[in-house]
Amino acid sequence: MTTAIEPELVRRAAAGDRAAAAALLADLRPRLVRYCRARLGRIGGAHTTADDVAQEVCLAVLKALPRYREQGRPFSAFVFAVAAHKVADAQRAAVRYSAVAVTDTPLEPPDAAPGPEEQAVATDLARRLFVLLHRLPNVQREIITLRVAVGLTAEEVGTILGMSAPAVRVAQSRALARLRALASDGLGEVAA
Repeated sequence: MTTAIEPELVRRAAAGDRAAAAALLADLRPRLVRYCRARLGRIGGAHTTADDVAQEVCLAVLKALPRYREQGRPFSAFVFAVAAHKVADAQRAAVRYSAVAVTDTPLEPPDAAPGPEEQAVATDLARRLFVLLHRLPNVQREIITLRVAVGLTAEEVGTILGMSAPAVRVAQSRALARLRALASDGLGEVAA
């Protein structure tokens, strides 16, 4: 998978070419799902909410596409700005919902793919990583999410965050060093 989105594909999609729009969304969706999952974590043991948010981002991008105009920034900067807003909306909604959630609702049936032990290990690891990531400053957390989970280049992340590519690389290096230090200090441990 390439990280750069072809400007010609974006231009054709913005001009109303349905095949180009479908190809553009097919290219974007896996990255958006990874981004939303990294930002939202696992809610209720599943990625359902993150996948739904990624779908909302795709719909918002598709709806805004006819009005999109090239302004010297990569299209991915536009897309991930939309994604950041949708993630923030989902986080606010989750807080509101958790305040009124009913506790006696039936649980979903277990997923048949991995066994309970693998799920427990994966969930524990994801929770620890989520806790560690949230101990980083916001900019470092966003850089790690966009570079590692989404796979964007330093240049693309720099454009999104208003930084130079070398500054993104330095910040990423510092964030990874901080994560290693936090992990070795046991700060990723979460009380059950």
